[in-house]
Amino acid sequence: MFNVGDKIVYPMHGAGVIDSIEEKDILGEKQSYYILKMPGEVKIMVPTAKAETVGVRNIIDKGSADKVIGILEKDETEMDKNWNKRYRDNMDKMKSGDIYEIADVVRNLSFKQKEKGLSTGEKKMLTNAKQILVSELVLAEHASQEEIEQLVDTKINTSYMMFRADDIEQESVVNKFIPFDSTGTSDDL
Repeated sequence: MFNVGDKIVYPMHGAGVIDSIEEKDILGEKQSYYILKMPGEVKIMVPTAKAETVGVRNIIDKGSADKVIGILEKDETEMDKNWNKRYRDNMDKMKSGDIYEIADVVRNLSFKQKEKGLSTGEKKMLTNAKQILVSELVLAEHASQEEIEQLVDTKINTSYMMFRADDIEQESVVNKFIPFDSTGTSDDL
């Protein structure tokens, strides 16, 4: 059981602080709820009896936060080429509530977005995964949302450049020798 003031994570929603524990009568059924205050003044009610089964957990500590940031500094992990299978795999990682898996989703989808863009569904997933990741790191690192968002973006951009620099270099070499105008045709043809 958690107490008022505890910092917890609610899978698929992110991290917040238990503002209160209240008994509510919903549809004729009295239940005790954690009132979770999330970033942006959002409040979520989580039934205390079901908290453990839905995966509510304490936020990570500073050491674990450093490991999560380390994941953002690595190369992307192997993902399925089929977008549908990849989407399902990433959704399973997010539903797990495991911060390491969520960091993996954020890094992988960020890389994919930089390389060739994402489908609308994957863009939405990336935004959601990033919000979940940032919400927990804000509480674990005792930092502002802006600081953590900047840290996440910097780590991803740095690792992308480190692991994809060769691809970017080859692309720019081709453009130097075969200049194209905005219509996609060579200027001197």
